[in-house]
Amino acid sequence: MQTTFTPEQLQDPATARSNKILRSCVHCGFCTATCPTYQVLGDELDSPRGRIYLIKDMLEQGRPADAKTVRHIDRCLGCLACMTTCPSGVHYMHLLDHARDHIERTYRRPLHDRGLRWLLARILPHPGRFRLALRGAQLARPLRRLVPDARLRAMLEMAPPKLPKPSPNDRPQVFPAQGERRMRVALLTGCAQRVLDTAINDATIRLLTRLGAEVVVVAGAGCCGALPHHMGRTADSHRLAAANIRAWSAEKAAHGLDAVVINTSGCGTTVKDYGNIFAGDPLAEDAAAIAAITRDVSEVLAELGLPETVRAPEPLRVGYHAACSLQHGQQIRTQPKTLLARAGFEVAEPADAHLCCGSAGTYNLLQPRISAQLKARKVETLEAKQPDVIATGNIGCMMQIGAGTLVPVLHTVELLDWATGGPQPERLRRRG
Repeated sequence: MQTTFTPEQLQDPATARSNKILRSCVHCGFCTATCPTYQVLGDELDSPRGRIYLIKDMLEQGRPADAKTVRHIDRCLGCLACMTTCPSGVHYMHLLDHARDHIERTYRRPLHDRGLRWLLARILPHPGRFRLALRGAQLARPLRRLVPDARLRAMLEMAPPKLPKPSPNDRPQVFPAQGERRMRVALLTGCAQRVLDTAINDATIRLLTRLGAEVVVVAGAGCCGALPHHMGRTADSHRLAAANIRAWSAEKAAHGLDAVVINTSGCGTTVKDYGNIFAGDPLAEDAAAIAAITRDVSEVLAELGLPETVRAPEPLRVGYHAACSLQHGQQIRTQPKTLLARAGFEVAEPADAHLCCGSAGTYNLLQPRISAQLKARKVETLEAKQPDVIATGNIGCMMQIGAGTLVPVLHTVELLDWATGGPQPERLRRRG
Protein backbone atom coordinates (compact mmCIF):
# COMPACT_ATOMS: atom_id res chain seq x y z
CA MET A 1 0.00 0.00 0.00
CA GLN A 2 1.38 3.39 -0.95
CA THR A 3 1.48 6.01 1.81
CA THR A 4 2.07 9.76 1.76
CA PHE A 5 3.17 10.64 5.29
CA THR A 6 5.36 13.71 5.44
CA PRO A 7 8.91 13.60 6.83
CA GLU A 8 7.63 15.62 9.79
CA GLN A 9 4.89 13.09 10.51
CA LEU A 10 7.37 10.24 10.35
CA GLN A 11 9.39 11.81 13.14
CA ASP A 12 6.70 10.44 15.47
CA PRO A 13 7.68 6.83 16.33
CA ALA A 14 4.06 5.62 16.40
CA THR A 15 3.38 7.10 12.97
CA ALA A 16 6.60 5.69 11.57
CA ARG A 17 5.62 2.23 12.80
CA SER A 18 2.11 2.54 11.37
CA ASN A 19 3.56 3.65 8.06
CA LYS A 20 5.59 0.43 7.83
CA ILE A 21 2.53 -1.63 8.70
CA LEU A 22 0.37 0.13 6.11
CA ARG A 23 3.00 -0.27 3.40
CA SER A 24 3.09 -4.03 4.00
CA CYS A 25 -0.62 -4.39 3.08
CA VAL A 26 -1.21 -5.52 -0.52
CA HIS A 27 -5.04 -5.17 -0.55
CA CYS A 28 -5.44 -8.94 -1.14
CA GLY A 29 -8.61 -9.22 0.97
CA PHE A 30 -7.74 -12.60 2.47
CA CYS A 31 -8.49 -11.04 5.87
CA THR A 32 -12.15 -10.51 4.98
CA ALA A 33 -12.73 -14.27 4.91
CA THR A 34 -11.82 -14.68 8.58
CA CYS A 35 -13.11 -11.38 10.01
CA PRO A 36 -16.08 -12.02 12.34
CA THR A 37 -17.61 -8.55 11.97
CA TYR A 38 -17.42 -8.68 8.17
CA GLN A 39 -19.21 -12.02 8.24
CA VAL A 40 -21.95 -10.61 10.47
CA LEU A 41 -22.31 -7.13 8.92
CA GLY A 42 -21.14 -7.63 5.32
CA ASP A 43 -19.69 -4.10 5.14
CA GLU A 44 -16.22 -3.67 3.63
CA LEU A 45 -15.50 -0.95 6.19
CA ASP A 46 -16.16 -3.52 8.92
CA SER A 47 -13.35 -5.73 7.60
CA PRO A 48 -9.64 -5.35 8.35
CA ARG A 49 -8.95 -4.09 4.83
CA GLY A 50 -11.67 -1.47 5.09
CA ARG A 51 -10.53 -0.35 8.51
CA ILE A 52 -6.94 -0.10 7.27
CA TYR A 53 -8.10 2.36 4.59
CA LEU A 54 -9.93 4.42 7.22
CA ILE A 55 -6.95 4.43 9.57
CA LYS A 56 -4.55 5.33 6.76
CA ASP A 57 -6.67 8.31 5.70
CA MET A 58 -7.11 9.52 9.26
CA LEU A 59 -3.42 9.31 10.15
CA GLU A 60 -2.09 10.65 6.84
CA GLN A 61 -4.37 13.66 6.98
CA GLY A 62 -3.36 14.24 10.58
CA ARG A 63 -6.95 15.08 11.35
CA PRO A 64 -9.15 14.32 14.32
CA ALA A 65 -11.13 11.12 14.04
CA ASP A 66 -14.62 11.51 12.59
CA ALA A 67 -17.81 9.69 13.58
CA LYS A 68 -17.70 7.33 10.58
CA THR A 69 -14.16 6.16 11.29
CA VAL A 70 -14.88 5.79 15.00
CA ARG A 71 -17.99 3.71 14.33
CA HIS A 72 -16.12 1.16 12.22
CA ILE A 73 -13.03 1.03 14.46
CA ASP A 74 -15.25 0.59 17.53
CA ARG A 75 -16.89 -2.39 15.84
CA CYS A 76 -13.52 -4.14 15.52
CA LEU A 77 -13.17 -6.96 18.05
CA GLY A 78 -9.39 -6.87 17.96
CA CYS A 79 -9.57 -10.66 17.64
CA LEU A 80 -6.52 -10.66 15.30
CA ALA A 81 -7.81 -13.49 13.10
CA CYS A 82 -6.75 -11.25 10.22
CA MET A 83 -3.13 -11.46 11.37
CA THR A 84 -3.22 -15.24 11.27
CA THR A 85 -4.68 -15.13 7.76
CA CYS A 86 -2.59 -12.30 6.27
CA PRO A 87 0.04 -13.60 3.80
CA SER A 88 1.94 -10.30 3.97
CA GLY A 89 2.42 -10.21 7.73
CA VAL A 90 0.51 -6.97 8.31
CA HIS A 91 0.72 -6.27 12.05
CA TYR A 92 -2.86 -5.13 12.40
CA MET A 93 -2.73 -5.21 16.22
CA HIS A 94 -0.23 -2.38 16.47
CA LEU A 95 -2.06 -0.38 13.79
CA LEU A 96 -5.34 -0.80 15.67
CA ASP A 97 -3.66 0.26 18.91
CA HIS A 98 -2.44 3.47 17.25
CA ALA A 99 -5.89 4.17 15.79
CA ARG A 100 -7.63 3.68 19.12
CA ASP A 101 -5.16 5.97 20.86
CA HIS A 102 -5.64 8.63 18.17
CA ILE A 103 -9.43 8.36 18.47
CA GLU A 104 -9.32 8.72 22.23
CA ARG A 105 -7.14 11.85 21.95
CA THR A 106 -8.96 13.60 19.09
CA TYR A 107 -12.60 12.53 19.08
CA ARG A 108 -15.20 13.76 21.54
CA ARG A 109 -17.69 10.98 22.04
CA PRO A 110 -21.32 11.59 23.06
CA LEU A 111 -21.70 12.13 26.79
CA HIS A 112 -23.30 8.75 27.56
CA ASP A 113 -20.57 6.95 25.59
CA ARG A 114 -17.82 8.82 27.44
CA GLY A 115 -19.50 8.00 30.73
CA LEU A 116 -19.71 4.27 30.02
CA ARG A 117 -16.09 4.05 28.93
CA TRP A 118 -14.91 6.05 31.92
CA LEU A 119 -16.90 3.75 34.20
CA LEU A 120 -15.41 0.60 32.67
CA ALA A 121 -11.86 1.95 32.87
CA ARG A 122 -12.31 2.96 36.51
CA ILE A 123 -14.00 -0.25 37.70
CA LEU A 124 -12.93 -3.36 35.76
CA PRO A 125 -9.16 -3.21 36.44
CA HIS A 126 -9.75 -2.89 40.20
CA PRO A 127 -11.07 -6.07 41.89
CA GLY A 128 -12.52 -4.30 44.92
CA ARG A 129 -14.46 -1.78 42.85
CA PHE A 130 -15.54 -4.45 40.38
CA ARG A 131 -16.90 -6.66 43.14
CA LEU A 132 -18.94 -3.77 44.56
CA ALA A 133 -20.22 -2.90 41.07
CA LEU A 134 -21.34 -6.48 40.50
CA ARG A 135 -23.13 -6.49 43.85
CA GLY A 136 -25.06 -3.45 42.69
CA ALA A 137 -25.73 -5.02 39.29
CA GLN A 138 -27.11 -8.13 41.00
CA LEU A 139 -29.66 -5.98 42.81
CA ALA A 140 -30.63 -4.10 39.63
CA ARG A 141 -30.62 -7.14 37.33
CA PRO A 142 -34.35 -7.94 37.74
CA LEU A 143 -35.10 -4.50 36.23
CA ARG A 144 -32.71 -4.85 33.28
CA ARG A 145 -35.49 -5.12 30.67
CA LEU A 146 -36.62 -1.63 31.64
CA VAL A 147 -33.20 -0.17 30.79
CA PRO A 148 -33.34 1.42 27.31
CA ASP A 149 -29.58 1.35 26.58
CA ALA A 150 -28.50 -2.12 25.35
CA ARG A 151 -25.01 -1.56 26.73
CA LEU A 152 -26.28 -0.88 30.23
CA ARG A 153 -28.46 -3.97 29.99
CA ALA A 154 -25.40 -5.98 28.97
CA MET A 155 -23.57 -4.71 32.04
CA LEU A 156 -26.43 -5.78 34.31
CA GLU A 157 -26.62 -9.19 32.63
CA MET A 158 -22.89 -9.66 33.18
CA ALA A 159 -23.45 -9.98 36.93
CA PRO A 160 -23.50 -13.68 37.90
CA PRO A 161 -26.25 -14.80 40.31
CA LYS A 162 -23.59 -15.62 42.89
CA LEU A 163 -20.07 -14.28 43.34
CA PRO A 164 -17.33 -16.47 44.79
CA LYS A 165 -15.63 -15.30 47.96
CA PRO A 166 -12.19 -13.69 47.43
CA SER A 167 -9.47 -16.32 47.40
CA PRO A 168 -6.64 -16.01 49.93
CA ASN A 169 -4.35 -17.38 47.21
CA ASP A 170 -4.58 -14.08 45.31
CA ARG A 171 -2.69 -12.24 48.06
CA PRO A 172 1.09 -11.70 47.68
CA GLN A 173 2.85 -14.87 48.86
CA VAL A 174 5.02 -17.80 47.77
CA PHE A 175 3.71 -21.29 47.09
CA PRO A 176 6.55 -23.86 47.35
CA ALA A 177 7.00 -26.51 44.70
CA GLN A 178 6.04 -30.05 45.64
CA GLY A 179 9.16 -32.18 45.53
CA GLU A 180 12.16 -30.91 43.58
CA ARG A 181 11.83 -27.31 42.42
CA ARG A 182 12.09 -27.22 38.64
CA MET A 183 11.34 -23.55 38.05
CA ARG A 184 10.25 -20.39 39.81
CA VAL A 185 7.39 -18.39 38.27
CA ALA A 186 5.33 -15.31 39.02
CA LEU A 187 1.57 -15.70 38.51
CA LEU A 188 -0.52 -12.78 37.30
CA THR A 189 -3.70 -13.13 39.34
CA GLY A 190 -5.45 -10.51 37.25
CA CYS A 191 -8.35 -8.21 37.98
CA ALA A 192 -11.79 -9.26 36.68
CA GLN A 193 -10.90 -12.95 36.92
CA ARG A 194 -10.15 -12.63 40.64
CA VAL A 195 -13.77 -11.52 41.12
CA LEU A 196 -15.65 -13.64 38.58
CA ASP A 197 -13.96 -17.01 39.06
CA THR A 198 -11.44 -17.59 41.84
CA ALA A 199 -11.20 -21.30 40.99
CA ILE A 200 -8.94 -20.57 38.02
CA ASN A 201 -6.03 -19.13 40.00
CA ASP A 202 -6.49 -21.73 42.74
CA ALA A 203 -6.32 -24.57 40.20
CA THR A 204 -3.34 -22.97 38.45
CA ILE A 205 -1.35 -22.74 41.69
CA ARG A 206 -2.15 -26.34 42.67
CA LEU A 207 -1.25 -27.64 39.24
CA LEU A 208 2.02 -25.71 38.85
CA THR A 209 3.29 -26.56 42.33
CA ARG A 210 2.31 -30.22 41.84
CA LEU A 211 4.47 -30.29 38.70
CA GLY A 212 7.48 -28.75 40.43
CA ALA A 213 7.10 -24.99 40.00
CA GLU A 214 7.48 -22.54 42.85
CA VAL A 215 4.75 -19.95 42.35
CA VAL A 216 4.97 -16.40 43.66
CA VAL A 217 2.19 -13.83 43.69
CA VAL A 218 4.20 -10.62 43.65
CA ALA A 219 3.16 -7.61 45.71
CA GLY A 220 2.37 -4.61 43.53
CA ALA A 221 1.33 -6.58 40.44
CA GLY A 222 -2.29 -6.28 39.31
CA CYS A 223 -4.26 -5.55 36.16
CA CYS A 224 -2.11 -5.99 33.04
CA GLY A 225 -3.60 -2.85 31.44
CA ALA A 226 -5.31 -4.65 28.55
CA LEU A 227 -8.83 -3.40 29.26
CA PRO A 228 -8.04 0.35 29.12
CA HIS A 229 -5.42 -0.29 26.41
CA HIS A 230 -8.06 -1.65 24.05
CA MET A 231 -10.22 1.40 24.68
CA GLY A 232 -7.38 3.71 23.65
CA ARG A 233 -6.85 4.97 27.20
CA THR A 234 -3.08 4.89 26.94
CA ALA A 235 -2.23 6.74 30.14
CA ASP A 236 -4.43 4.43 32.23
CA SER A 237 -3.08 1.26 30.63
CA HIS A 238 0.56 2.37 30.89
CA ARG A 239 0.16 3.17 34.57
CA LEU A 240 -1.18 -0.31 35.31
CA ALA A 241 1.40 -2.04 33.12
CA ALA A 242 4.27 -0.05 34.61
CA ALA A 243 3.32 -1.22 38.10
CA ASN A 244 3.59 -4.84 36.93
CA ILE A 245 6.91 -4.27 35.19
CA ARG A 246 8.43 -2.70 38.29
CA ALA A 247 7.05 -5.38 40.62
CA TRP A 248 8.15 -8.35 38.50
CA SER A 249 11.52 -6.79 37.66
CA ALA A 250 12.25 -6.27 41.35
CA GLU A 251 11.23 -9.87 42.14
CA LYS A 252 13.35 -11.18 39.27
CA ALA A 253 16.39 -9.22 40.44
CA ALA A 254 15.97 -10.23 44.08
CA HIS A 255 15.00 -13.90 43.83
CA GLY A 256 14.99 -14.88 40.17
CA LEU A 257 12.09 -15.72 37.87
CA ASP A 258 12.02 -18.26 35.08
CA ALA A 259 8.68 -17.06 33.78
CA VAL A 260 5.71 -14.78 34.31
CA VAL A 261 2.72 -17.09 33.96
CA ILE A 262 -0.58 -15.82 32.59
CA ASN A 263 -3.77 -17.89 32.73
CA THR A 264 -5.96 -15.30 31.00
CA SER A 265 -4.91 -15.22 27.37
CA GLY A 266 -6.20 -11.68 26.77
CA CYS A 267 -3.78 -10.50 29.43
CA GLY A 268 -0.99 -12.67 28.05
CA THR A 269 -1.17 -11.07 24.61
CA THR A 270 -0.78 -7.64 26.19
CA VAL A 271 2.02 -8.55 28.62
CA LYS A 272 3.96 -10.25 25.83
CA ASP A 273 3.73 -6.91 23.96
CA TYR A 274 5.07 -4.79 26.85
CA GLY A 275 8.39 -4.37 25.03
CA ASN A 276 6.64 -2.75 22.09
CA ILE A 277 4.20 -0.76 24.22
CA PHE A 278 7.04 0.79 26.24
CA ALA A 279 9.49 1.32 23.35
CA GLY A 280 11.29 4.61 23.93
CA ASP A 281 10.14 4.77 27.55
CA PRO A 282 12.57 4.74 30.51
CA LEU A 283 11.03 1.36 31.37
CA ALA A 284 11.73 -0.03 27.89
CA GLU A 285 14.54 -2.40 28.90
CA ASP A 286 12.67 -3.84 31.88
CA ALA A 287 9.46 -4.07 29.85
CA ALA A 288 11.19 -6.04 27.10
CA ALA A 289 12.80 -8.34 29.66
CA ILE A 290 9.45 -9.11 31.29
CA ALA A 291 7.77 -9.65 27.92
CA ALA A 292 10.53 -12.10 26.98
CA ILE A 293 9.82 -14.41 29.93
CA THR A 294 6.02 -14.15 29.81
CA ARG A 295 4.29 -17.46 29.05
CA ASP A 296 0.73 -18.65 28.80
CA VAL A 297 0.07 -21.29 31.43
CA SER A 298 -0.32 -23.93 28.70
CA GLU A 299 3.22 -23.22 27.48
CA VAL A 300 4.65 -23.74 30.96
CA LEU A 301 2.60 -26.88 31.55
CA ALA A 302 3.80 -28.31 28.24
CA GLU A 303 7.38 -27.62 29.32
CA LEU A 304 6.93 -29.18 32.76
CA GLY A 305 4.99 -32.12 31.34
CA LEU A 306 2.14 -34.05 32.92
CA PRO A 307 2.88 -37.13 35.05
CA GLU A 308 2.97 -40.47 33.25
CA THR A 309 0.23 -41.70 35.57
CA VAL A 310 -2.24 -38.94 34.74
CA ARG A 311 -5.74 -40.22 34.03
CA ALA A 312 -9.00 -38.37 33.46
CA PRO A 313 -11.29 -39.07 36.45
CA GLU A 314 -14.21 -39.37 34.02
CA PRO A 315 -14.22 -40.07 30.26
CA LEU A 316 -15.45 -36.61 29.34
CA ARG A 317 -15.83 -35.18 25.86
CA VAL A 318 -14.33 -31.67 25.98
CA GLY A 319 -15.43 -29.04 23.48
CA TYR A 320 -12.31 -26.88 23.18
CA HIS A 321 -12.78 -23.19 22.40
CA ALA A 322 -9.58 -21.52 21.24
CA ALA A 323 -9.58 -17.98 22.60
CA CYS A 324 -8.64 -15.45 19.91
CA SER A 325 -5.98 -13.89 22.09
CA LEU A 326 -4.37 -17.33 22.43
CA GLN A 327 -4.60 -18.71 18.91
CA HIS A 328 -4.20 -15.42 17.00
CA GLY A 329 -2.60 -13.03 19.48
CA GLN A 330 -0.02 -15.51 20.80
CA GLN A 331 -0.11 -18.13 18.04
CA ILE A 332 -0.68 -20.90 20.62
CA ARG A 333 -2.90 -23.56 19.09
CA THR A 334 -1.76 -27.07 19.98
CA GLN A 335 -0.58 -27.02 23.61
CA PRO A 336 -3.98 -26.80 25.37
CA LYS A 337 -5.51 -29.52 23.19
CA THR A 338 -2.46 -31.74 23.53
CA LEU A 339 -2.47 -31.37 27.32
CA LEU A 340 -6.16 -32.21 27.58
CA ALA A 341 -5.74 -35.27 25.37
CA ARG A 342 -2.65 -36.33 27.32
CA ALA A 343 -4.74 -36.13 30.51
CA GLY A 344 -7.19 -38.61 28.98
CA PHE A 345 -10.00 -36.32 27.85
CA GLU A 346 -11.58 -36.60 24.42
CA VAL A 347 -11.05 -33.24 22.71
CA ALA A 348 -13.51 -31.94 20.11
CA GLU A 349 -12.97 -28.70 18.23
CA PRO A 350 -15.96 -26.86 16.74
CA ALA A 351 -16.41 -25.70 13.16
CA ASP A 352 -15.00 -22.25 12.42
CA ALA A 353 -12.75 -22.50 15.48
CA HIS A 354 -10.87 -19.42 14.29
CA LEU A 355 -13.89 -17.15 14.82
CA CYS A 356 -14.36 -15.01 17.92
CA CYS A 357 -17.05 -15.73 20.53
CA GLY A 358 -17.78 -12.00 20.81
CA SER A 359 -16.33 -11.35 24.27
CA ALA A 360 -13.15 -9.46 23.33
CA GLY A 361 -12.47 -7.60 26.58
CA THR A 362 -15.17 -4.95 26.93
CA TYR A 363 -16.61 -5.54 23.44
CA ASN A 364 -19.58 -7.54 24.73
CA LEU A 365 -20.49 -4.54 26.89
CA LEU A 366 -19.88 -1.81 24.30
CA GLN A 367 -21.17 -3.65 21.20
CA PRO A 368 -23.78 -6.00 22.67
CA ARG A 369 -25.77 -6.56 19.45
CA ILE A 370 -22.83 -7.82 17.37
CA SER A 371 -21.41 -9.66 20.37
CA ALA A 372 -24.69 -11.54 20.89
CA GLN A 373 -24.70 -12.73 17.27
CA LEU A 374 -21.15 -14.02 17.56
CA LYS A 375 -21.93 -15.72 20.87
CA ALA A 376 -24.91 -17.51 19.35
CA ARG A 377 -22.77 -18.76 16.45
CA LYS A 378 -20.02 -19.97 18.75
CA VAL A 379 -22.38 -21.73 21.14
CA GLU A 380 -24.14 -23.45 18.23
CA THR A 381 -20.89 -24.84 16.80
CA LEU A 382 -19.68 -25.97 20.21
CA GLU A 383 -22.95 -27.66 21.16
CA ALA A 384 -22.97 -29.41 17.78
CA LYS A 385 -20.02 -31.45 19.09
CA GLN A 386 -22.19 -32.67 21.98
CA PRO A 387 -19.55 -31.98 24.64
CA ASP A 388 -19.86 -32.91 28.29
CA VAL A 389 -17.91 -29.78 29.14
CA ILE A 390 -16.44 -26.79 27.30
CA ALA A 391 -12.88 -25.68 28.03
CA THR A 392 -11.04 -22.50 27.12
CA GLY A 393 -8.15 -20.39 28.37
CA ASN A 394 -9.68 -16.95 28.88
CA ILE A 395 -12.13 -15.71 31.51
CA GLY A 396 -13.92 -13.40 29.06
CA CYS A 397 -14.68 -16.33 26.73
CA MET A 398 -15.83 -18.42 29.70
CA MET A 399 -18.34 -15.77 30.78
CA GLN A 400 -19.52 -15.11 27.23
CA ILE A 401 -20.05 -18.73 26.21
CA GLY A 402 -21.33 -19.73 29.64
CA ALA A 403 -24.14 -17.18 29.32
CA GLY A 404 -25.41 -18.94 26.21
CA THR A 405 -25.28 -22.64 27.09
CA LEU A 406 -26.15 -25.08 29.85
CA VAL A 407 -22.97 -27.07 29.16
CA PRO A 408 -20.44 -26.41 31.98
CA VAL A 409 -17.68 -24.04 30.85
CA LEU A 410 -14.28 -24.42 32.56
CA HIS A 411 -10.77 -23.15 32.25
CA THR A 412 -8.37 -25.71 30.78
CA VAL A 413 -6.30 -25.69 33.98
CA GLU A 414 -9.31 -26.77 36.06
CA LEU A 415 -9.60 -30.00 34.08
CA LEU A 416 -5.84 -30.61 34.16
CA ASP A 417 -5.72 -29.93 37.90
CA TRP A 418 -8.56 -32.43 38.46
CA ALA A 419 -6.85 -35.05 36.29
CA THR A 420 -3.60 -34.75 38.26
CA GLY A 421 -5.09 -35.04 41.74
CA GLY A 422 -6.98 -31.80 42.36
CA PRO A 423 -10.65 -31.47 43.32
CA GLN A 424 -13.47 -31.93 40.87
CA PRO A 425 -14.40 -28.50 39.43
CA GLU A 426 -17.48 -27.07 41.08
CA ARG A 427 -19.34 -26.60 37.77
CA LEU A 428 -19.01 -30.33 37.13
CA ARG A 429 -20.24 -31.13 40.63
CA ARG A 430 -23.35 -29.04 39.93
CA ARG A 431 -24.29 -30.99 36.80
CA GLY A 432 -27.84 -32.27 36.94
